[in-house]
Amino acid sequence: MAVVPVEFRLSWAMAVPYAAFYLACLAIPWVGVSWRAVAICAASYFVRMLFLTISYHRYFAHRAFETSRAMQFVLGVLGALTIQGGPLWWAQTHRHHHRHADTTADLHAPRYFGFWYAHFGWFLDERHGRSDPRKVRDLARFPELRWLDSGWRSVLYVGYAGLMYALGGAQGVIWGFCVATILLWNLTHWVQSGAHSLGGYQRYPAGDSRNHVLVGLLGLGEWHNNHHHSPSAACQGRVWWEVDVGYAVLRVLAWSGLIWNLRPPRPHAIRPPASEDMMLAG
Repeated sequence: MAVVPVEFRLSWAMAVPYAAFYLACLAIPWVGVSWRAVAICAASYFVRMLFLTISYHRYFAHRAFETSRAMQFVLGVLGALTIQGGPLWWAQTHRHHHRHADTTADLHAPRYFGFWYAHFGWFLDERHGRSDPRKVRDLARFPELRWLDSGWRSVLYVGYAGLMYALGGAQGVIWGFCVATILLWNLTHWVQSGAHSLGGYQRYPAGDSRNHVLVGLLGLGEWHNNHHHSPSAACQGRVWWEVDVGYAVLRVLAWSGLIWNLRPPRPHAIRPPASEDMMLAG
């Protein structure tokens, strides 16, 4: 399939902070590395990966469960700490992706726009840098979510960087804030590019989407082909080894009464195809 030409216009508002995180990692030789730094980095990655999958992805983009307005704001704050834009923008672009997945109308279809544009070029494109409240009316009616979608969200970033400094000084900031954020970004990027083009396995006929074992595990339950087959399901794993940490946490939150009405997979998605000959590890 030939790559469709893209009229790319670089968004400096997105590109400068994005590049700044990578440039900050040049300080690693000066701050050094230690077991404490590695632990802070790992904890910062996995905690925010959990925020991303249960908050921005399963709740704001897909409404996979219900919650109170107060808890919704908490989820929005936690999701914002992933430094992937505001909840309105994230939900809007992701919903658009699902409506037009693997077509020329998709924002990041590697089949048509190439791997690197799908990986990170699309959100550095000025055309995709702003949220449109009209496209996410269910979320835009809440002023606190609109606040999280504005530049004031940067206050949360400063606070999180301060927490990393309190935990490990300059080393904590570089490893816990910068390196961990880059790892988090690239896992997300891979879902947008590699999980629609390279390797993996397809449990269901759902376009180009693929499950990758490493992405599913490091993404705490982001089994992408399963997800595209039943997007609004709170649970993305379908067999015992498709571990879904995000769903386990949602079950605990539901038990506590903080959330409710976890949406199940579509009826015909509950029992996957019996044949395992397509299960090519990726």
